[in-house]
Amino acid sequence: MNAEFRLPDLGEGLTEAEMVQWMVKPGDTVMLNQTLAEVETAKAVVELPSPYAGTVTSLHAEAGETIAVGAPLIAFDVDGEESGSAEPDSSDAEEKAQPNLVGYGAAPASSGRPARRARRGAAAASGSTVADAAVREAAPHDALPPTVAEPTVGERPRSTPPVRAHAKRRGVDLVLVAAEVGDRVITRSDVDAYADRVGAPASETASPSEAASAPATPRRPSGDRAQTRIPVKGVRKHTAQAMVKSAFSAPHVTTFHTVDVTATMELIEQFRADKSLAEHRIGPLVVIAKAVCLALSRNPSLNATWDEPAGEIIENHFVDLGIAAATDRGLIVPIIRDAESLSLTGMADALQQLTQTARSGKTGPADLSGGTFSITNIGVFGIDAGTPILPPGQSGILAVGAVRRQPWEYRGEIALRQMMTLSVSFDHRLVDGAEGSRFLKDVADILEQPGRAMLF
Repeated sequence: MNAEFRLPDLGEGLTEAEMVQWMVKPGDTVMLNQTLAEVETAKAVVELPSPYAGTVTSLHAEAGETIAVGAPLIAFDVDGEESGSAEPDSSDAEEKAQPNLVGYGAAPASSGRPARRARRGAAAASGSTVADAAVREAAPHDALPPTVAEPTVGERPRSTPPVRAHAKRRGVDLVLVAAEVGDRVITRSDVDAYADRVGAPASETASPSEAASAPATPRRPSGDRAQTRIPVKGVRKHTAQAMVKSAFSAPHVTTFHTVDVTATMELIEQFRADKSLAEHRIGPLVVIAKAVCLALSRNPSLNATWDEPAGEIIENHFVDLGIAAATDRGLIVPIIRDAESLSLTGMADALQQLTQTARSGKTGPADLSGGTFSITNIGVFGIDAGTPILPPGQSGILAVGAVRRQPWEYRGEIALRQMMTLSVSFDHRLVDGAEGSRFLKDVADILEQPGRAMLF
């Protein structure tokens, strides 16, 4: 009997998704909850587990195609017999079809919640995904052992989303790379080494991290007026829509303040030298996040939401702190829930986990929604200040500039101090200039004198 699986509701009001890659092909036998495909929504790359055990008969979408929620994705023969029916309608099919996790598959009428399987797929089409987040480079190819091993049949080559995207851009099949590197995670260097050896073309596009590590290439000839058209979709499309809506619905005001953070930087050095804190990565952003939570407790209007239909201002008594992250897929803002309840070490651990999840491409849609205040760290790009746009539904966002040593008045004399510029944008409908300035001054006071945190 034929059974059809349609693109499920992935939550958060998302109405469509892009097919990234199939993990199966017609003729493959799949198990219940086996990963069928990866799709990219406006917020994350999501794996779709199979709601059936049976044989794949047809695929209804190709990689790169945009599919609407409810559109057919894949058809199965759930009992090995062909039939004209497009939906399972027998008790035999119902026994094989099971409900899936919310946001990861169709939900037939049953109350079970099967565990999500590890990412595996028979005869996976390696290298046909898109980049999900920036990752650190691993060992160079020439440092690899000389022996190679054949990849396990039916198992997807071990790599990360950005590496698979890089392989796709260079036209490299990761199955062939896996045959050379053995049973370890494939790196970008492995892909480049293989591509250079077989004469594959260089990548047409590259992330900032790739561009920084790539060898210099000749400049294009004078008069070359070639263009590249990049479809606006996925995270980029969602971000563009959200930013336009925010910019033209909330009246933005941005206030700047230059802060002497020498005492904070010295405190961080003490933390780093303390062996008992070695497992906690306490850096400037961690201290700033803690300072923001403390300052919000004194300035609740910046941790509020403007409810237009109800004609109300909703002040939140908790802080779901968004941390903006620039990835190969675009800007995402994962959330640290109940950040106000975290100690400094707890904040460090939460931020580290958030970063690792984003880099591995595992940030889910639920982790990108519902923030009450956000921080964007533009200092990592060497930028001093900016005018950030509010995430939709939030009344405040803080931009953190670079730390620079510069002459500054200190105790009546000119001295070299470590300085930082903070920029806070706020919604002027519910935050007036005095409240925005008080919030920024409270954050600055904590960074100038970390001991002031004891007063909050």
